[in-house]
Amino acid sequence: MNHTAIIGGGIGGLISALLLSRQGVNVTIYEKEARLGGRLAFEERDGFRIDQGPTIVLLPDMFQELLEEAGIGRDRYELIPCDPFYSLEFPDGLTFTKYREPERHLAEMKRVFPGEIEGFQLFLKEGKERFTIGKTSFLEESFVNPFDFWKPTNLKSLFKLRPYQSVKSLMSRYFQDERLQAIYALQSLYIGGNPFQAPAMYSLVSFAEHEYGIHYLKGGYASLVPVLEEELRRRGVTIHLNSEVTEIPREGKRVTGVRTKSGLKHFDSVVFNGDFPGIDPLIKRKPTRKYEPSSGCVLFYFGLNKVFDEVNVHHYVMGESFSDHMKDVFEEKKIPADPAIYTFHPSKIDDSLAPEGKGVLYALVPVPSDTEIDWRNEREWMDSLIDKLEARAFPGLRDAIEWMEVRTPQDAEASGLHRGGSFGVAPTLFQSGVFRPQVKPFSIENLYAAGASVHPGGGIPLVMQGAKLMADQLLNDQKDHAIKGVNVHV
Repeated sequence: MNHTAIIGGGIGGLISALLLSRQGVNVTIYEKEARLGGRLAFEERDGFRIDQGPTIVLLPDMFQELLEEAGIGRDRYELIPCDPFYSLEFPDGLTFTKYREPERHLAEMKRVFPGEIEGFQLFLKEGKERFTIGKTSFLEESFVNPFDFWKPTNLKSLFKLRPYQSVKSLMSRYFQDERLQAIYALQSLYIGGNPFQAPAMYSLVSFAEHEYGIHYLKGGYASLVPVLEEELRRRGVTIHLNSEVTEIPREGKRVTGVRTKSGLKHFDSVVFNGDFPGIDPLIKRKPTRKYEPSSGCVLFYFGLNKVFDEVNVHHYVMGESFSDHMKDVFEEKKIPADPAIYTFHPSKIDDSLAPEGKGVLYALVPVPSDTEIDWRNEREWMDSLIDKLEARAFPGLRDAIEWMEVRTPQDAEASGLHRGGSFGVAPTLFQSGVFRPQVKPFSIENLYAAGASVHPGGGIPLVMQGAKLMADQLLNDQKDHAIKGVNVHV
């Protein structure tokens, strides 16, 4: 029986362990923290809890199908559709709301952007065609063998995703109003990408909102972790917490196991589920490539003495200039003067997150990663953002706050995220597809990788899909190795 070590208990590692153990692989997980889940974690205090990291469930069909393949039935968690998806409020007073029901959304388009209907319908039509191509040719394919990517038939399909354009430039094909272009381009920020530079294939995210809806995992995304852990322990998967791996020893073209403070343990194969650039020091390999990190985030977590029923679960407070905000983050690498702010207020639909009559609120501001900014000295700027939230979306917010926590790119980097980027390596053209780290990243026979920095990329369902691609690769390699062994002995 193959014995596999998984380094890291984030969602990629957990799904990998479930998929492999279900196929009879003996799995051991090493997690450096005192808990599993990675970025799926709660900020908790005094009976309040709110997700620290991901909040939006996109691609619910993929999410549920992958969990089922891993052995987690739909009866073990609950997805709640969000309708409206979210509202975006601009400084000039314009507010635009996205709805799940097509006719209601079209009515909102006619109310706010009456001249943009034809472009929106073209966006949906072409988006559906691109999504079909992207799902089969990009999301569901691994490029461990680069020739699979460069096959003429594959290139012809991928060319239809317009990789030579940015998400923002593609949106200008459909929409004339700069605000509407921003509304349909900002989704690349979900995976830490610059809408003005990320390849147009990532416009599939904004299309997926309309095609599949936005959902909320009841109890919070992090409530999925105990479900996965319970199933792993039921299957006899060994889990070592507070166990940091310090080395992945190698002999020739194979790794031999993992080393921790407890010593060396031998394994038949090893899966790395940390942020991918962190693998080099473990295998004593000099980095041959400098990866560009995704954007960073300043995150606010609030415990409130009330619930703001007048605000949608997901809401955007936009700045005067979205393009200036993106320039500050991705080009100037400075603190944005007037940023857009995303807010998540799940208490509106889930009363399990706070004491009776109270609520929780999460606010995210895209900021630069990989800088010398000392965020601990930016309290005045952070206070101005709370004032902005209070004035524009949450009246009386300051009086409602019982407690607050703030996390910054410095905290992200300290936790092991590459140069403070919150979403893995950036989804740029030359860090996507065949150019992104693959599930079998090197010419090492039994070393594999999963996680947000590995193809197909960030976002919980895609990280899960990457874990499936990895598990399929490992299992196929195991079969090939067994066949070769039989042939040798014959």
